Amino acid sequence: MKPIHFALLATLVLALTTIKPSHAEDAKPDADGFISLFDGKTLDGWDGNPDLWSVQDGCITGQTTKEHPINPNTFLIYKNDTPGDFELHAMFKLRNHNSGIQYRSKVIDAKKWIVGGYQADMDGNNTYTGICYEERGRGIICPRGKKVTLVEGSAKPVIDGQNADDKEILAAVKKGDWNQYVIIAKGNHLIQKLNGIVTADITDNDPKKASARGVIALQLHAGEPMLVQFKDIKIKKLD
Repeated sequence: MKPIHFALLATLVLALTTIKPSHAEDAKPDADGFISLFDGKTLDGWDGNPDLWSVQDGCITGQTTKEHPINPNTFLIYKNDTPGDFELHAMFKLRNHNSGIQYRSKVIDAKKWIVGGYQADMDGNNTYTGICYEERGRGIICPRGKKVTLVEGSAKPVIDGQNADDKEILAAVKKGDWNQYVIIAKGNHLIQKLNGIVTADITDNDPKKASARGVIALQLHAGEPMLVQFKDIKIKKLD
C-alpha cells in the first residue's frame, strides 16, 4: 500500500469543495415550470467566439465591427442541453442587420461555432422578422404570419392558412427596443410567437429533414457590423 501524500490530498479536497455548479445545474424551475438559461452575469453554459459575445448591462450581447467582420454566420451555442419538446421564451433587442434564435439545431462546426436548423428570425428592417428560416437547410420554411406544412421531397412549404397579416405583426414590433419571442416545439409541430402574435405555425412532415431535438443558439450574421442583445431566456420542457 502506497503512503498517502497528505499535502496533495488536502489540495484535492479543497479544490473539490470549492467547485461551484454551473448555472444550469443550479437553476431551479420558477412557479410556471421554466428554467433560466442565462444567469444575467456570465456566459456560463454557452459557447461562442469570445471576441464577439459578452455580457453587457445584464444582457447577452453579440457584436461585430468593421475591424472584426465575420463570414460565415456564427452562433453562441447553449451547451448544456439538446431539448426536444419545449416552450422557450426570450427577449431580444436588435440594433441593425440580422439575427435569430436557433432551436432543435445541429452543431456543424464546433470550432467555428456554426450550426444549422430551425431559426426564429429577426432583422433590422423587419423584412424577415417573424419568419422561420432553416439555416443551412431548406431556407424560408414559413413566411411571416403563415400556417404551413412541409412535405418530403420539397423545400417549398405548403401554405395552409394565415394567423396574422404583415401590418398586424409589424405594428407590434418595437424597432430598436425589446421584443419577445416565444417558441413552442412539440412533436413535428412548431409555433413562433412575436410579442404575443403567432408569426409561424409549422407542421414538418418531412421525415428526412425534420428535427426532433437539438441545440439552442443565438446568431450573429455575416455582413455589415451589427449589435444584438438577449435576456430573460428561459425554457420549460414539455416532454
